This record gives sequence, C-alpha cells and structure tokens, in this order.
Amino acid sequence: MATEIRVPTLGESVSEATVGTWFKKVGDVIKVDEPILELETDKVTIEVPAPAAGTLSEIVAQAGETVGLGALLGQISAGNGAAAAPAQAAAPAAVAAAPAATAPVAAPAVAAPASAMPPAPAAAKLLAENNLSADQVDGSGKRGQVLKGDVIAAVARAASAPAAVPAAPISARAPTPVEDAGREERVKMTRLRQTIAKRLKDAQNTAAMLTTYNEVDMKAVMDLRNKYKDIFEKKHGVKLGFMGFFTKAVTHALKELPAVNAEIDGTDIVYKNYCHIGMAVGTDKGLVVPVIRDADQMSIAEVEKELGRLAKAARDGTLSMADMQGGTFTITNGGVYGSLMSSPILNAPQSGILGMHKIQERPVAIGGQVVIRPMMYLALSYDHRMVDGKEAVTFLVRVKESLEDPERLVLDL
Repeated sequence: MATEIRVPTLGESVSEATVGTWFKKVGDVIKVDEPILELETDKVTIEVPAPAAGTLSEIVAQAGETVGLGALLGQISAGNGAAAAPAQAAAPAAVAAAPAATAPVAAPAVAAPASAMPPAPAAAKLLAENNLSADQVDGSGKRGQVLKGDVIAAVARAASAPAAVPAAPISARAPTPVEDAGREERVKMTRLRQTIAKRLKDAQNTAAMLTTYNEVDMKAVMDLRNKYKDIFEKKHGVKLGFMGFFTKAVTHALKELPAVNAEIDGTDIVYKNYCHIGMAVGTDKGLVVPVIRDADQMSIAEVEKELGRLAKAARDGTLSMADMQGGTFTITNGGVYGSLMSSPILNAPQSGILGMHKIQERPVAIGGQVVIRPMMYLALSYDHRMVDGKEAVTFLVRVKESLEDPERLVLDL
C-alpha cells in the first residue's frame, strides 16, 4: 500500500510553495520522519519529512514546480525497494493491455474547462455583493479559479473604465550581443527573492514613504559595553552587542509615539499596544525578517538571547512561520556590511523602519571644542500617510537620546 506525500500546512497567509530540492530519488529507501524534499515559500524554506517508512516509488511534483496546500508531491511504497521496480516496469504493459474503449473516459477530465473551478469563498462573496458572475472575471488561481484579488481588480477596472488609458506595453529586455551571450548566466529567481522584490516595490507604490536622518554619538554605549561585556557574557551566556540597546531604545520611543508602531487598514488606523520588533537578517538565499515578540517587555539580555536564536535559525534555514509573523516595526543594520548611510524601504504594512549604519570616528563639536567621537548615522523611513514629520523626527531624537545616555533605558525615561 502506498503512502502519499502531500504539501503540509505552510502557515498563516501562505497558500502555495515551490518545490526545491528532492533529497531522495525514486527507489531510495526512506525512514519515517526523514527529510525527503525542500519546499520554498515566500517567507521561509521548509523540509518535508517522510510520513512513513518505505521506498520512494514516485515523484509527482518536480523541482521548480509551484504547488498548493495539500497537493500531491510523491508516494512511498511499503518495503525496501525490491517491489518498486517490478511495479513500475509493469505499468506500461498494463496500459498497453487496457481496452481501447477505456481511453475516452479520461478525456473529459483533461479537457475540462477552466471555468469548472468554482470561485474561492471570499471571491464568491464579493461577486454577490457587486452583482457579478464568475464568468465576468478572469481568474488567476489554479485552473482559472477566480480569487478575491481578481474580483477587486475587476471592480476597480469597471469604476475607472470611462477614463481608462491603454497601459504602455512592457518593454522586453534588449537582445544581448552575440559576443556577450555566452558569458551570461540565466537563473530563475527563487520564490523568496520574487517575494522580496514584489513586497519592496509594493511598499514604494503604496506608502507615502519619507526618510529622516540623524546621528548618534555611540561613546556612552560603547563604554558601557566594554565595561560589562565579560560579566554580561559570563552571567547570561550571550555576548553583549549593540542590538539590545537599539531595540530597547526603539521600544521606548514607540510607546511615546504610537503612530510609528501602527498600520493603515483601509480607512482605519490600527494602533498596536505591543512591540514585535523585526530584525532584518541577510542570508545566502536573501533577506529575511524574523520577529522578536514583545520586545518591550524584555531585558537587554533577553533581547540578545532571542536575537541570537533567530539569527542562527535564519542562517541555518530553520526559521518557523511563527518566527516571521506579526512584526510591528523593523530594525535593519547595514553597518555590519560597511554602509555609512542608506534609506531603508518599509516592511509593509508597517509604518516605520530604522536603519543603523557603520560606527565611524569623526570630528564633532562638543562644548565649543572639536573632539573625535564614534558616530553613527541613523535613518528612519516612515509612512507619511499616517506619521507626521514632527512625530518621525521626535521618534528619531528619542532613540538618539536613549543611546547617548543609556541610563535612560534602565530608568525607563
């Protein structure tokens, strides 16, 4: 008896994945719970374990194919593989021996029209509300299924039809000279990279994004860190870095300026009375943003421990869906790569993202004297639809004040 390998539940808001690498080939013996293939979603890459022991008898979904929830990926037959080969060898003979009269039975299923797929439940509701039928909307789902987004787009097109202007054709990539063609390599974008590109562009197209800048004198934090880093590591088992200080400074500022921690939902503003801080982490496969939940309730040591766990999981490709969801504000540190200044792009639907940069010694004027200080530029990108300039500047000033006088973090000032 064969056991089916199907796409598992992928997490909230994730409905499809791309088949990555198969770790086994047809005929290989498999142990129960042994990883047999990799699925790549728009958030994380997950390994699919074997649901039973036996032999991989069939691979249905090949690497690179897009599959939905519950889709069949392959099958595992009982035994150690001795019976797999005869079974597969007998398949062509069985087909050849089948009466010709059976052929037409499969034809209607193959030729089934795309409209046979009923609209998705959310789409059906919108169709009814707008007095539309499914055949009036082009479906973009599997086998032409009409999705909620298709209905929304159709309604929007109908509303703007009188003033509609034909869209400019998408220009194709210019042909490559013959002498250069052999020196190019074309690689399909991973689902993660496609999603990163789409989300960043959507953020630019949707939000009224603006960036404000400031600089912070890091001497006080660096002195405090150098003084206590050995004791800190001995007691807590984790190194004392800068992210703990920045995270606490951000959560203090977010409590004073809640608009930076909110998001727009239609015509509503949703204020978050909690601080789930996303930490942008670069990996070999692209940028991921794991989330430190309830960071405002954590100590600096707890933040450093959780950040260490998430960063390791990101590098190892073992982040779970829960690790990636629910962020209300993001911190990104380009300084680890040497960036001196940048304007980060919002992590939609969040309304703010703080960019950290390289610490560099620079001459600054303090008390009428020019002194050398370890300085860092800070950049806050924010959604100007909801966050006013005064709030954005005040937020960045509060972060600066907390870092230049870290005792404020301890005293909650």
